[in-house]
Amino acid sequence: MLQREAHAIWNGTGKEGKGVLTTQSGTLKETQYSFHTRFEDGKGTNPEELIAAAHAGCFDMALSFMLTGAGFPPQELNTKAMVIMEQEGVHWTVTEIKLALIGRVPNISNDKFQELAKQAKEGCPISKLFKAKITLDAKLA
Repeated sequence: MLQREAHAIWNGTGKEGKGVLTTQSGTLKETQYSFHTRFEDGKGTNPEELIAAAHAGCFDMALSFMLTGAGFPPQELNTKAMVIMEQEGVHWTVTEIKLALIGRVPNISNDKFQELAKQAKEGCPISKLFKAKITLDAKLA
């Protein structure tokens, strides 16, 4: 079993309060988040940005393993993950995650690339975590 953790501390109300996030690895250490970093353009991070980073990273690693296993080691996989949130009454929900991939993979056909990218999208652990619709736009460079 593999376990990873992060720690959040929040002080104050939802709109006026603020918090900090710390990850087990120390990459985030008391990194600020708040209403302003989540719903506006304040300095700091937010949960959706972290989800996007986690999903893009997980997907790239999964696809890299799949491509290499199929005999097509990638030169570069560049994925942007966009988390879409919509308000439902007084609550917000993640309704979609859009993955946009540009891959440099020598000697692979577009059909094979699309097949493996789809499998990686469906199979990476972070993809399996979400109830939200996950889309993929994969391109070869």
